[in-house]
Amino acid sequence: MLSYNDIKPGVAVLIEGEPYVCTWNNIMQKQQRRPVNQTKMRHLIKGNSIEHSFQQNDKLSEAEIETRPAVFIYERNGEWFFHDIKDKSKRFSVTEEMMGDSGKFLKGNTDVDTLWFDEKLFRVKLPIKMELKVKEAPPNTRGNTAQGGSKVVTLETGAPLDVPMFVNEGDTIRVNTETGEYVERI
Repeated sequence: MLSYNDIKPGVAVLIEGEPYVCTWNNIMQKQQRRPVNQTKMRHLIKGNSIEHSFQQNDKLSEAEIETRPAVFIYERNGEWFFHDIKDKSKRFSVTEEMMGDSGKFLKGNTDVDTLWFDEKLFRVKLPIKMELKVKEAPPNTRGNTAQGGSKVVTLETGAPLDVPMFVNEGDTIRVNTETGEYVERI
């Protein structure tokens, strides 16, 4: 059981039987009043956010979140297919809305972590940085490069990405999968 002041960013709890994770908190104490923990909570499965205030006498159960390693196999028609890292016969798929924008950086045989609550998959966690090869890159153009200049290239996964001018076709670059931004050329 967790008390009201244990609810901090990153802590997952059950509110009315539903799993939420704290994204922000502020313990507020006014004169001659009991302290209150004001929080912003994000639903783990649905993704919606709520604001919730926990009182001093509130007792909460921690949400049991299980992390299972998996391997990405392929993507077809907006559906991503994975298998268990130990048993290749245990396959499962994830919809496009669950993968989000980070799915465009996945390539075959990539190890990922899957997060499960109550035997239901709710999130696929990619490595923060991935190394991808540039498949297509337009030629460099002259012009206003005082701010560095950039161009849009196509990666081996088919995803477009905004990169600096010096990146060419065939280069391997590192991409941040959380922000979807170029990090460095390797």
